[in-house]
Amino acid sequence: MTILVTGGTGLVGPRLLKRLVGAGIDCRALVRPGKELPKGVTPIEGDILNTESLAPAVEGVSAVIHLAATFRTSDEDQIWKVNLEGTRNLIAAVKEHAPDARFLMASTSNVYDSDNSHPGREDDQVAPTLAYPASKVEAENILLNSGLNCSILRLPFVYGDKDGHLESIPELLADMKWHPAQKLSVIHHTDIATAFELALTGVMDGRIVNIADESPLTIYEIAQIVGSTYESSSEPLTNPWKGHMDVALARSLGFQPKVRTVYQAIREGKL
Repeated sequence: MTILVTGGTGLVGPRLLKRLVGAGIDCRALVRPGKELPKGVTPIEGDILNTESLAPAVEGVSAVIHLAATFRTSDEDQIWKVNLEGTRNLIAAVKEHAPDARFLMASTSNVYDSDNSHPGREDDQVAPTLAYPASKVEAENILLNSGLNCSILRLPFVYGDKDGHLESIPELLADMKWHPAQKLSVIHHTDIATAFELALTGVMDGRIVNIADESPLTIYEIAQIVGSTYESSSEPLTNPWKGHMDVALARSLGFQPKVRTVYQAIREGKL
């Protein structure tokens, strides 16, 4: 099996690639010149916005894991360009040069409405207004209607492997005025690999699947874990399911996280 991974130098990519290589999978990564990749990964110079670079990247692959995305920027045009047009370019290249390849795409829990009456479910109607989740929804739709053998993994807040991401939550969400009792679904890098390896077997084909661990945490708890402070409140929680994903489908398909909670990650030195 040969896999192409896009976004191989971002937050998720290097950690996923390292685990896939460790599992004995032949991995390529689409990278800009000068970027470093984990040992054992074959670099393919290119960019999802450079269509000419995509043919040699996808030629002969049995699967594509599409992670490349832009989100934490005020440049909404760039978000749409990378997340939508880049995905469209990659889909076209796979259809032309590797039409039998399985196409797996990472999406986001941010697509779900903040005022949901339940944890976000894959069959919810979603129409986010912010550029990042809105562009991901559009990209999802294009992929699902592409005719390719595909699946979409919606990921929550990612943490672990000393990436510093969990530590950023208190300040980030304080600026956004999140209630300290708000719960947030999360996933360790270990189990992003667990999920994608499962998806490579075909059990998620044709589906959108939420991926998260066993225990959403309150913002208050996260602040305590990372040694930060967060303003307390006894005010009613107005959107109790914001940030919280329903993972029943993933469990029914066989996904079981190896790092079940953040507390396990702490005990095992994986934070």
